[in-house]
Formats: sequence, C-alpha cells, structure tokens
Amino acid sequence: MSTDNQWINNKIKLGIAKCLLGEKVRYDGSQKLDRYLRDVLGQYVEWVPVCPEVECGMSIPREAVRLVGDLESPRLVGRSSGKDWTDTMHEWGKERLDRLASEGICGYVFKFGSPSSGMNRVKVYQEGNRVRHDGTGMWARMVMEKFTDLPFEDDGRLHDPALRESFISRVFTLKRWRDAMSEGFTARTLVEFHTRHKMLIMAHNEKIYRAMGKIVAKAGTDVPERVFPEYFEMLFNALTYKLTVKKHINVLMHAFGYFKKDLNADEKQEMLELLDQFSKELIPLVAPVTLLNHYVRKYSKEYLAKQYYLNPYPAELMLRNHV
Repeated sequence: MSTDNQWINNKIKLGIAKCLLGEKVRYDGSQKLDRYLRDVLGQYVEWVPVCPEVECGMSIPREAVRLVGDLESPRLVGRSSGKDWTDTMHEWGKERLDRLASEGICGYVFKFGSPSSGMNRVKVYQEGNRVRHDGTGMWARMVMEKFTDLPFEDDGRLHDPALRESFISRVFTLKRWRDAMSEGFTARTLVEFHTRHKMLIMAHNEKIYRAMGKIVAKAGTDVPERVFPEYFEMLFNALTYKLTVKKHINVLMHAFGYFKKDLNADEKQEMLELLDQFSKELIPLVAPVTLLNHYVRKYSKEYLAKQYYLNPYPAELMLRNHV
C-alpha cells in the first residue's frame, strides 16, 4: 500500500495495550482489537505490546480488578475477593519499565478505562461507596512517570480525528529528532532540524517557535549538554498545543507567499478558494495541503519541499482527510 520506504524500513517503536492488537488477554478472555492501530498505523510502527495484568501473574480468564483508595496512590485489588495485587504489579513493573527503556519506544497507546492501563478517567473506588472517575491506571502511571518526554494517548481519545493526528504527528517528530541526534549533537544538526520543522512548530505555537530560534542561534557557542535538552523541552512543549483551523490558515498563507511570483491569476484564485473553504470547515486540511505540494513540485520550491508540515508522516495514514 505504501510507497514510503523511509518509514517502512525504519519503523517506529510504540508501546501498546496488548488487547488493542486483538490478543485475548482481558479478564474475561476477550480482546479489544483496534483495526486502525493494527492494520493501518501498524504498517509504520513496530508495536511493543504489554498486558500488565497477565505479565505480573494474573490468569486468563481471571477475577476483574479495580483501583481502591487514594486517587494518587490507589491499591489494585480483586473486585470480589479483595486480593491485593499492588506490590506484585509494582515489582513486575520496575523490571518491565527497564526493558521498555531499552526498546527505545517513541510513545504509548493505553487502554481506556483499564485499572492497570488506563491513561486517565479511570474509576477509583473510595470509602462510603464514593467513586472517582479521574484516576490513572497503575501501570499507565508508572509508564508516564518513567518516560516524561514521550507522547501518550488511549484508544478512546484516538477515535477523535484531531487528537489522533496530533498524537501521530508528535510520534513521528520524536523519531526524526532521535534520528537526527544519532548523527551527533552539532550546531549544524540542530539548525537543519529546526529549519525543516519551522512550519510544523509554528502551526502549534508561533511564540515558542521564535523562542526556540534563539536557542538554535547560540548552538555554535554554547555547550551541547545545555542547548539540546533545552531545545527538546521546548519542542515537546510546543507540540502539545492544540492545532486549530486558524493556526493552519496562518501557516498555509505563509507557505502560499512563496509563490507570489510563480502562480498565475487562476492558480492563485484556486488556492485562495480552497483556503476559504477550509477556513469554513467545508473541506479537510488535506485539500489545500495537496495543492500546495503540487505547486512545490511544479515550481521547484526546495525550501518548502523540505518542510515536514507539508508531509509530516506517510499519506497512507489519511490523518488529514478528517481534520
């Protein structure tokens, strides 16, 4: 299906709740297959599946477990028996986290609502028959505390097209960052990365993008041990800002400006009409971006051709068809 050998031959590693790949590991012996994750994104991802409940010693099928007690440090116990799995989960989890670190994962997809693998909005049962709905699964909390610089999502939130696009864009950007840094912490490497990601970062937060430029400017004189972590922290922060139609329009108009002397009147009008339709949410983002990419090739705009905003991930993922 894909023609993008760069990503097929250099797959990104992502952690995932094993049941989302169709494995029958849930407490009742069932699974929660997500076909998009397995069959579409899976073409470009090497999944690292984890089922914390089974891997820490629970059987299939098994008694369902739930979180009980304090919201920030609940216990993991059997629903009927009250058997406490907390210490077992923690002991197993420490070793499993080390193995995940050695895998070099670029993100994690959790299972919505799971007392072990739920990212948020997990039920926590408290005294007086009170139930909180803003807890975090025990294993998910361990993962997020260990890997503070990774993008996380759960399968429920990934049904939202905008959240799905944002998560996958962050994952691919992180992989590009790691690949770039593997070539050495040099000023040239940082300048190249920042230049190619200009429009992508601007689409999230233009103010942070400009602050990042100041860090890049001192890369040749400051020590790498200070510059590169500072830059990455700002990059990670910038990409957490929500993309909006208005932000996309600003960046698309910025790119459009590179063609002032190239496009004829009809071509300019066609582009402006598409941007207007997109601004009114009558068409998806893929429409104006596709036309821009056409103009980039037609008029040999090398600078724009290198902008990851126009091609942030394989087109086969179809993420911009729905935002």
